[in-house]
Amino acid sequence: MPSFEDYCALYCMPEGSPAGLDVSRMGLTPEFFAEMEPRLQAACDAMEQLEAGAIANPDENRMVGHYWLRDFARIPDAALRQQVEADHRRLMAFLADVHSGKIKAPSGRPFRRLLSIGIGGSALGPQFLAHALGRDGADRMEPHFMDNTDPDGIARVLGRLNGYLDETLCVVISKSGGTAETRNGMVLAEKAWQSAGLDFGPHAVAITGDGSKLDMYAKEGGWLDRFPMYDWVGGRTSVMSGVGLLPAGLQGLDIEALLAGARDMDVVTRTPDVRANPALLLALCWYHASGGRGEKDMVVLPYKDRLELFSRYLQQLIMESLGKELDLDGKRVEQGLTVYGNKGSTDQHAYVQQLRDGVPNFFAVFIEVLHDGAAAMDEVEEGVTAGDYLSGFFQGTRRALSEKDRQNLTITIEEVSAYTVGGLIALFERAVGFYASLINVNAYHQPGVEAGKKAAGEVLKLQRALVEAMGANPGEERSAAEWAQAAGSQDAETAYLVLRHLAANERGVTGTNTSQPGKAVFRAG
Repeated sequence: MPSFEDYCALYCMPEGSPAGLDVSRMGLTPEFFAEMEPRLQAACDAMEQLEAGAIANPDENRMVGHYWLRDFARIPDAALRQQVEADHRRLMAFLADVHSGKIKAPSGRPFRRLLSIGIGGSALGPQFLAHALGRDGADRMEPHFMDNTDPDGIARVLGRLNGYLDETLCVVISKSGGTAETRNGMVLAEKAWQSAGLDFGPHAVAITGDGSKLDMYAKEGGWLDRFPMYDWVGGRTSVMSGVGLLPAGLQGLDIEALLAGARDMDVVTRTPDVRANPALLLALCWYHASGGRGEKDMVVLPYKDRLELFSRYLQQLIMESLGKELDLDGKRVEQGLTVYGNKGSTDQHAYVQQLRDGVPNFFAVFIEVLHDGAAAMDEVEEGVTAGDYLSGFFQGTRRALSEKDRQNLTITIEEVSAYTVGGLIALFERAVGFYASLINVNAYHQPGVEAGKKAAGEVLKLQRALVEAMGANPGEERSAAEWAQAAGSQDAETAYLVLRHLAANERGVTGTNTSQPGKAVFRAG
């Protein structure tokens, strides 16, 4: 257990920071700080070059500029700066016009509900902000989200909007406009509006790349407006762009405070002094705990219900950024850092037992919120509130882990507000950038995700060929392997999975013994 002197010496809360960081329970030594100093300075240099407009994503020959989104003055190109500033003014004007009723539904009713359709970074950021900062019953617009291509999930979301589509504004978010999950949600949403006798276009807004499929579709469909997704901002770092700001602003959240919190965290994390730079210190802790090889998982435990989606947000930010097969030199390294978590004190009744007594393959990141929020003074027993219990559980769990030499660190914020949430997002964004430099990987591309999309496309291509082959041979009953061969494929397993799915949904295919891959036969009908 560290002493109070250790706690004081290793507590990082520079002036102007939205959050404090305690790393006294991570086992950092003066020797480790000294050993890592040259690499930390190189990481700072790389971050400085990135912010100055260097090509930070060599695979796509692109700059990486999500930090500019909260400080336009740092955009290195004057023309680009003017364009981004103009885009932001237009977005703010759109929000004002919706809230004032100047922009309203064709029925003449003001927009009271919001449907946001996106996936990955186009969904996780907006969902996190809505959950963390929303005011139940008091938001300007009630937010709803589609973030998958699950028909049942889509139907449930549309079911909650049934009867309210005439006062619902739909925001569709996709950089390319070709992302299947988002496109499918948009298609089914548009059909729902049409079934209700409503024109979809006057209820829809696109956030997309200039000239993309979605951009063209929205233009042709007479959508209310179109806002840009910049090619120098990745999806997982897009929450400070229109991707996050438009839904949050429509909901009525304080987006200027969100940007201010992120901007202030950026400022304090530009110093090369690791002990005064919470993001650099956080990245150093990740490196120390995981051996710079992802040898331990990161368990995120925010002690506040409003932050329960933060671990999901961080999963994409961290794992998509750091989970790479090759380093910047082309060497096979298979890097990454696994993230999971939910919230405290719920997790104390879930997996803290294993964290304390089981396999020591993790380090914990606690997030402490000082202000208890609503009903803070309501006592559950004499002199004790529910918030006192929450704080006690946080301190108790932290101590229990430390007693078993389980590494843990704590991030402390004053309250859950737009300002502190902006600071938390920026803290982890910059820690990811620093850590990527320490392990020499490109944090700003995602070749594995693209490989998965390509594989999914091949499955759907085979499905179309199977349906065509069965249509050409009506009444014939064959095994999956035989139908695959008829479709020009040797992939019997995928053919079986496709045909079983079609049969289960009565999609023109009938099967016998479908639960037995080796015995199953299928026919059209």
